[in-house]
Amino acid sequence: MIKLGQLKPGDIIMVNDEGLLREATVMHTNREEHMVLADNGIQEFWYQPQDIHPIALDESQLLKFGFEKEPIEGAVKYKKGVFRLITPQQGNFSNLEMWYREDRRHFNVPIAVHELQNLHADMTKIPLERA
Repeated sequence: MIKLGQLKPGDIIMVNDEGLLREATVMHTNREEHMVLADNGIQEFWYQPQDIHPIALDESQLLKFGFEKEPIEGAVKYKKGVFRLITPQQGNFSNLEMWYREDRRHFNVPIAVHELQNLHADMTKIPLERA
């Protein structure tokens, strides 16, 4: 479950759509009703917090956003424009370093796709959208 305050329009999440898990894009949040309007690829629908789940960040997700992969001495650097993200080991996304110009951040816990999107927007002022 994701806290509604973490979600912004454009964030990619997983929704439980009558028993089927689907990727969806957040369109709007309604904090008074505690619901999220999301486009699940078929229709826009209002979901309750218990039906909304994070998507774990991994290489396949980064490639969907148009990141380029560059192996470097056991680590892997992912690049999108001047935004950089480094994992110390191939496939290990539990220890990340990201930077954009002079803004550097380090995470010792796995992050979700929507969190990366929000961090990217915070650092670059440009939304991170799928390619």
